[in-house]
Amino acid sequence: MSESAGSKQLSELSLEALVACHECDLLMRKPPLADGERAECPRCGFELYSHNHHVVRRSLALVIAALLLYIPANFLPIMQINVLGQTSEDTVWSGVLSLHAAGGLLKTIALVVFLCSMVIPLLKLLMQLAVLLSIRWDIGRSYGLLLYRIYHHLREWGMLEVYLMGILVSIVKLVDIASPTLDVGLGCFIALLLAQVWLEVTMSPHQIWEALAGGDAHASH
Repeated sequence: MSESAGSKQLSELSLEALVACHECDLLMRKPPLADGERAECPRCGFELYSHNHHVVRRSLALVIAALLLYIPANFLPIMQINVLGQTSEDTVWSGVLSLHAAGGLLKTIALVVFLCSMVIPLLKLLMQLAVLLSIRWDIGRSYGLLLYRIYHHLREWGMLEVYLMGILVSIVKLVDIASPTLDVGLGCFIALLLAQVWLEVTMSPHQIWEALAGGDAHASH
């Protein structure tokens, strides 16, 4: 079959039946997948999408776990610092308050830290929960579509991993001048980060979009 004939056949298909590779821009028919299978681009080998088992059920479990971890991760002590016999406990929230209290440019930094480490991650989790529930209960899918679009715009603004790296760097530097002791809040913060990463992997965008459009009957099982 010539290239022009193939292009003509593709142009006659509906958009829902086509998929484009994000790496090499090859336009092709969307291959049907069974549970556990994944589709790859025949030109460059890039993974187009996958079809995971029980996407909504597993994602709901992860988003609920992340929401339960959110409060202890942000408000329980991350570490205790002992300097000359004086002990202080630091949390993510107390760090934001300390930056704000310092005034000047640090107030702006406090706002950025507050938004990127507390507000936006919480909004993302709540949006994911609402999207998953709209699929699970088959209600308000039009609102679910809107929230999922907003969620994708917010993805780049949640920077828990950057904040975690800052905490770890601070701990290493404090070892020389103080006696830092890791606390339960750090464990909860790491668990929250891992839950969110696992959620990103589990919550397959391809299946979620199809389920919101009413085209994936298996996603909510």
